[in-house]
Amino acid sequence: MDVKMEKDYLEQIKDYNIRQAWPITEKTALLVIDMQQYFRGLVGPILDNVISLINVCRASGVKIFFTRHGHRDPEKDGGMLRRWWADLIHYGSGEWELVEKLKVTTKEAILDKNRYSAFFGTDLDKRLRVEGVEDLLICGVMTNCCCETTARDAFVRDYRVFFVADATATANEELHLSSLKNLAYGFAYIVNTKHICQRFSYSQR
Repeated sequence: MDVKMEKDYLEQIKDYNIRQAWPITEKTALLVIDMQQYFRGLVGPILDNVISLINVCRASGVKIFFTRHGHRDPEKDGGMLRRWWADLIHYGSGEWELVEKLKVTTKEAILDKNRYSAFFGTDLDKRLRVEGVEDLLICGVMTNCCCETTARDAFVRDYRVFFVADATATANEELHLSSLKNLAYGFAYIVNTKHICQRFSYSQR
């Protein structure tokens, strides 16, 4: 298990991250948000931790859902994202592809989306309910956009959200920490890769 702990985000947000809980393995799903070539600059520093989470979830029988952001026709499906950002990910392009090192299997779901939230315009909620999922682990990019919006959407749908601080990334540390504090305050348990991997590995014994 190769877990990188370059910065102790949990220490930096401890005043907000006051609620403690652990995901229940058999009721948990891992959401791997937008680990695509388009975001490779952000993906690089967290890739080992994301892969560690994926591997321990596979070994523990935890369901894994990968999201992939893209637009088939930005004029029609871009909405406010098209107005807000000059550059969008085009569906089917090289930048739209998931990072190969994730080694997504044919048994794992890939959800295509065109908004920040993984719930918007997808059947994610239905799939989770069918699988009996109550706890969601969230990792990927970008912390303050797709990851945070998905976490908030999950919370209002009454899932317990576990947001992995050192397996999410965004444009800079200020934005990352701000999101972690906001989520800890009102929406999610903030955790790290090492503790989740240890917890799930222990449950396999």
